Amino acid sequence: MAITKVRGMLTAEELEALVARGEIETVICAFPDLYGRLMGKRVEAHHFVDSVLRGEGLNACDYLFTVDMEMDPVPGYRFASWEVGYGDMHLSPDPNTLRFASWLEKTALVLCDADLEDGRGPVRVSPRSILRRQLELAKEQGFVPQGASEIEFYLFRETYDSAAEKGYSNLRPVGDYIEDYHIFQGTKEEGLVGAIRHHMDRSGVPVEFSKGEWGPGQHEVNLRYTDLLEMADRHTIYKEAAKEIAWQAGAAVTFMAKWNEHLAGSSMHVHLSLNDVRSGRPAFADGPEADAFRWFLGGWLAHAREISAFYAPYPTSYKRYQSGSFAPTGIGWGYDNRTLSFRVVGKGPSLRVECRAPGADANPYLVFAVSVAAGMDGVARHIEPPPAISGNAYGNPGVERLPESSREAVEAMEGSTWVREVLGDDVVDHYAHFLRVEQGKFDQVVTDWERHRYFERI
Repeated sequence: MAITKVRGMLTAEELEALVARGEIETVICAFPDLYGRLMGKRVEAHHFVDSVLRGEGLNACDYLFTVDMEMDPVPGYRFASWEVGYGDMHLSPDPNTLRFASWLEKTALVLCDADLEDGRGPVRVSPRSILRRQLELAKEQGFVPQGASEIEFYLFRETYDSAAEKGYSNLRPVGDYIEDYHIFQGTKEEGLVGAIRHHMDRSGVPVEFSKGEWGPGQHEVNLRYTDLLEMADRHTIYKEAAKEIAWQAGAAVTFMAKWNEHLAGSSMHVHLSLNDVRSGRPAFADGPEADAFRWFLGGWLAHAREISAFYAPYPTSYKRYQSGSFAPTGIGWGYDNRTLSFRVVGKGPSLRVECRAPGADANPYLVFAVSVAAGMDGVARHIEPPPAISGNAYGNPGVERLPESSREAVEAMEGSTWVREVLGDDVVDHYAHFLRVEQGKFDQVVTDWERHRYFERI
């Protein structure tokens, strides 16, 4: 059966023709960093097709896999440091990711793989490299993981500048009430949310739908499922584009997992299934009793605590896990049960596992990588899942709790022999340091809550 080309994707030949006609003038060459942000360069289109795309590639400073959110070089990493001089790494454009960036004038976008200089192999701590490795291992076991991520965000009657001027306090979302599935409130916000949907669909990121979510001004955009490397790419491009489209419209969006303690958090619900390499058939199609399904679910559950640091990477991420909030608090599974971390949905070829633990702030490459690794370990070792849980799992004493802080999650990851075997000591140590630095930055801050509580009355 012929593969239908995704709207908005480009071949190298198509790009060359567009550049020759002056319809594309800029190519953004980017890669995801530890936070999942796109970093890179804007390249003149003629230079891109004449040199970069023909094997020359690009260089970038290796400190980009060690800096914090403020771009401060952080000491303590083995991969790159002042001691070794912060050298270059090579960026190789992945031609399979070449696409229009329709929200930008005369612009195309390509994602790159980060490699060590002198052909010494991939940068092992690169999120894209980590995911690619786990997908290769899954294929060796006879399976191609597929899936999709549902990503939620809040939309504000603010610009990013006005939000900063207010100290990110007293911000007003576009909605005044919970708008879950509301068509009327969605109509008020369709100018921007519709622009995000349409631009994504024209830029190689197929969209199924958007909907109002369980918070005022909160929305969810669902992307079409595909193989997981492409899914992670789509997810990352969508987040970048949504912010840029909002900025162009004089608005702001946030993908914080919890921007306000009184309102619903924003999630990254992950749906995963397996295809059999030999037959191409969905491996879960025979139902929940099928070996591949049971064992994949069993492995994912067995390792959920060890990999939770990738689902909730920042101190704020853990404030999303609240009882009665539609975000999970415990590790368990059930059929179509939104009070659990793992929800089994669909039937036949669409049967899949939804993990509700990751927040919208998580790095999709890392989330997919550790999720696949956990599931495939279950397949390899025939790990059976515990019994399904029905009813309200919040407060159920029989449900193991998710880690309640970044410190707890990092300790579980760092102390896991299995995680170290799967990812490698260098990768685990790198990300443990990254997450601890983020926690340390938070620990030094005096918050608005503390000033409001203690300034006068202590």
